[in-house]
Amino acid sequence: SCLSSHGKDDFLLRQAIKFSESVDSRWRSIRIMYFTMFLSSVGFTIVITSIWPYLQKIDRGADASFLGWVVAAYSLGQMVASPLFGLWSNHRPRREPLACSLLINVGANVYYALVALPLAGNRYHMLAARALVGFGAGNVAVVRSYVAGATSLKERTNAMANMSACQALGFILGPALQAALSFIGETGVAVGGGGLRLNMYTSPALLAALLGVLNILLVMLVLREHFVDDEGRHLCAINYESEDQVELQEAEGDIDPIAVLTSNLLFFVIMFIFAVFETIATPLSMDMFAWARTEAVLYNGIILCAIGFESIAVFLVVKVVAQRVGDRPVLLGGLSIIFCGFFVLLPWGDQYPLLQWEDIKNNSVVNQTFSSPLSITPIAPGASNGTVGPRGCPLAQSWCQYTPSIHLGQFVSADVLIGAGYAACNVMSYTLYSKILGPKPQGVYMGWLTASGSGARTLGPVFVSNVYTRLGPRWAFSVMCGLVAAGVALLAALYRRLVPFSVRHRRARDT
Repeated sequence: SCLSSHGKDDFLLRQAIKFSESVDSRWRSIRIMYFTMFLSSVGFTIVITSIWPYLQKIDRGADASFLGWVVAAYSLGQMVASPLFGLWSNHRPRREPLACSLLINVGANVYYALVALPLAGNRYHMLAARALVGFGAGNVAVVRSYVAGATSLKERTNAMANMSACQALGFILGPALQAALSFIGETGVAVGGGGLRLNMYTSPALLAALLGVLNILLVMLVLREHFVDDEGRHLCAINYESEDQVELQEAEGDIDPIAVLTSNLLFFVIMFIFAVFETIATPLSMDMFAWARTEAVLYNGIILCAIGFESIAVFLVVKVVAQRVGDRPVLLGGLSIIFCGFFVLLPWGDQYPLLQWEDIKNNSVVNQTFSSPLSITPIAPGASNGTVGPRGCPLAQSWCQYTPSIHLGQFVSADVLIGAGYAACNVMSYTLYSKILGPKPQGVYMGWLTASGSGARTLGPVFVSNVYTRLGPRWAFSVMCGLVAAGVALLAALYRRLVPFSVRHRRARDT
């Protein structure tokens, strides 16, 4: 009897150790996903503030409209890849699509560093490179579905907030690295005999490629498959391999298609908003504040870093607030703050942007077409610290002559508001969506959500670069205010449908 009792105790001890090791492995793998999201964010933001000056340097014929396509190419590639990688992850071990996507990302960043070498068509090489970087970033769907499937309902809000915090940290570090590397200068140093130069434009992309190699090693050597139910118990899934498995039972009930569609539409609006803001920040600051290319890269990098720190603080607050008031009120509050940010950014007053000196010198008709009380104050090239390059608002954008300038205080205030609102909306969108899906396999659904966001990040830059160039910031930001208001109305109208899977079906059983 003593031996039997002792054997039973040993069995329980082994089970406890096994369970502890399983939990440790699960959270270690989740942290690998945090790191993957962090590096994905770094890979995007590390070049975002320098794309416009880099494009101008390698192809002087490129304008702000083409910039929109270059920025959008990343998201277009991600939109195409996300459902494919999501479907792959539903049927195979997730390290396969993750490793494949990361390998594509590494090659694409190296390609981006080489786009200045061809003798012609450099702008199109940049377009292709950014599209491939985006295709590799389609692994975000796999990362999100992994974390959703590897956490219980109680753990999920915290895990999603942590992942968004890692994304924000990458959002900080990317522009910070770009700002630091901007001191290398536009000329840089020659590397080898092939014409490649290590400068403020190429070094960030090469650094992103190096970080991608590190990410591949972690995914292949450390990541393990885990899938748990809403209570945190390990389940057996198609792509999950373990000796300690419980057969996955098909969850009763269907996913609410209206809630899924609404979540995707709201996420589209949220990502469209931020895509517009991150695309227009550099051209807007160069036009309104007469910043030169190097100054725009440095100062916008610093601003984006500050927004990233703000986002981390927002994530910490959101985790606490969401537990008390719920996910939907936080999402609604975030959209309202974003609306205030774009409203603040609308031009007003009787001061006008400085115009580029070369445009004035070569244009005999400057102030005769418009009846506004414009007083032109031209700024010469090379003014202020001897910085090379055109400064001020170009006359090719006719609105520069009659649209009031946006003040630096407005710009910074809008940054703060839009950054805070976006951070709250981003984490709540993913958290609420994963809860709406419940215990169902989420790879394809997360692929749809990522594709929705990527579609927004494809259309957003194209929209804002064209509207901004032709009509100016007043029209561009007025349309954005209308879009955010529409998102708030949609959320309010379908507020009661956006509930977790288990809550919805519990209500159905009770009725």
